[in-house]
Amino acid sequence: MAIGQFRDVENGENNTLEDLEQPLVIKQEKIVSYEDEYGSDEKSTEKSGSIWMVLLSTCVAVCGSFEFGSCVGYSAPTQSAIREDLNLSLAQFSMFGSILTIGAMLGAITSGRIADFLGRKGAMRMSASFCITGWLAIFFSKGALSLDIGRFFTGYGIGVFSYVVPIFIAEIAPKNLRGALTTLNQLMIVTGASVAFVIGTIISWTTLALTGIVPCIFLLVGLWFVPESPRWLAKIGHEKEFQTALQRLRGKHADISDEMAEIQEYIVTLQSLPKAKLLDLFKSKHIRPVIIGVGLMVFQQFGGINGIGFYASQTFEEAGISSKTGTIAYACVQVPITMVGATLIDKSGRRPLIMVSATGTFLGCFLAGTSFFLKGYGLLLDWVPIIAVSGVLTYIASFSIGMGAVPWVIMSEIFPIHVKGAAGSLVVLVNWLGAWAISYTYNFLMSWSSSGK
Repeated sequence: MAIGQFRDVENGENNTLEDLEQPLVIKQEKIVSYEDEYGSDEKSTEKSGSIWMVLLSTCVAVCGSFEFGSCVGYSAPTQSAIREDLNLSLAQFSMFGSILTIGAMLGAITSGRIADFLGRKGAMRMSASFCITGWLAIFFSKGALSLDIGRFFTGYGIGVFSYVVPIFIAEIAPKNLRGALTTLNQLMIVTGASVAFVIGTIISWTTLALTGIVPCIFLLVGLWFVPESPRWLAKIGHEKEFQTALQRLRGKHADISDEMAEIQEYIVTLQSLPKAKLLDLFKSKHIRPVIIGVGLMVFQQFGGINGIGFYASQTFEEAGISSKTGTIAYACVQVPITMVGATLIDKSGRRPLIMVSATGTFLGCFLAGTSFFLKGYGLLLDWVPIIAVSGVLTYIASFSIGMGAVPWVIMSEIFPIHVKGAAGSLVVLVNWLGAWAISYTYNFLMSWSSSGK
């Protein structure tokens, strides 16, 4: 379940489809390192007198990340109940599950312009409104159409969230806290999905839809008590508001003069950089990193992560194990392994981690496929559920530790600065299209041949 993002955290400039965002779980390391190259001066951090407002602002913002995870995790524990209560066909539920990615793609396309026009807080308010509308449509649904409309609205909302939340955090955080706080965004996405998996096994699908509104309410209320992004205010020329917001974030008695000067200088510098077009990526000097970036996204998505994540409960049921037991186990594995991956990504290196992760996902798929093969031929039936669960859990653990995050980090490191926006657009477009293709066809493929033989 990995929706990635590539974006210049300071600039906010758009390059065609630059604002596309990655289904479902991504790491934000590049936001940190990119700002380390060009971002805040260490001196300004040392002069900061207080960080409580930064922490409060981050806690409010990551309610959007939690909402992202809640939307992604909704379909897995509710598939059987929704199909039974609303008499949906396999094709209808597949459309319901996958239309989230279409909405998220459109949300990501427009997120940069929305965040630049309305501000970071305004964009988060708009996203929360879309998500609330979507959840209410799902709650009151009596058929497939209203379900799909609600799912599409939540998808659009999380598409905007997936851009604006990490951008807002990176723009308000002092340099010494930026890495930890942007990683919190990733962790809350996974936590939101895992919580939806767990409580979805206990409550009805309609009640679960209402719980999706809760993070939005916290976000809308919390935004009244936190300042706007100082970098966005500086970019649009609101000097007084820029100074006031930065002072609130750094503390009443902090000296912010150096940081103010650095932010203003940095914005001017970034705006002076040449803007690359999408076609520039296919020049001979860029074609190799383009092949690497696109190839990694193809392998990430067509490995099946969104099919397994969106329809986990049905997969467990077909393997002969309780969907509740399997889904809870899935949720319990996902969060701690994601935390382990966050600590290993800089220590072990990108290439070894992604190779280990890819090997693990292969092993997980092989075990799951073997379990369905044995079931189809009536062999070792007592072992089938154990092998199936072991395979799925091995797959999600391996994916979470590397394949979910590392491709985005590698992609953001291999392109020159002036083509990163256009490159991110192309790579994320490939990622979203792969996410839709897998999430829509997975149920059909499982129905046709669950073992893949």
